[in-house]
Amino acid sequence: MRNTTKTSGSAIVKRQINAARYARLLASSLPAVIETEAENRRALAILDDLMRKGERRTPEETMLFRLLAHLVDAFERRYYQPGKLTPREMLRELMAMRRLKQADLAPVLGSKGVTSEIINGKRAISKAQAKALADFFHVSAEVFI
Repeated sequence: MRNTTKTSGSAIVKRQINAARYARLLASSLPAVIETEAENRRALAILDDLMRKGERRTPEETMLFRLLAHLVDAFERRYYQPGKLTPREMLRELMAMRRLKQADLAPVLGSKGVTSEIINGKRAISKAQAKALADFFHVSAEVFI
């Protein structure tokens, strides 16, 4: 087992990593540099499964989650050139890529009404909402500002 230290705000959290368990997770998911949209969708599906676990995620699953999120972010930065889209267009594109409906974003944005207003261009995305969307989609908050 390996000790790792993670900072969470101002608190430092110690966690035990089981190398054999982490190795099994890596062997089953086979993370690698993402080169195609199919590989990106596969990584996103694994991320979604891990995200649904929430607080029940093991430290090893959290490490895999962070690794996959990094790989997806690198792929999307390289191929999706966010500077060419407005924040609303980027949101709609990310939703389409992940086959999400407006209702899927209500927990992220606070309500179905706010989500509808943002998607339909009646309300701008606030900085707090941009951060929440960035965390949800595993991209930089800058794409929503």
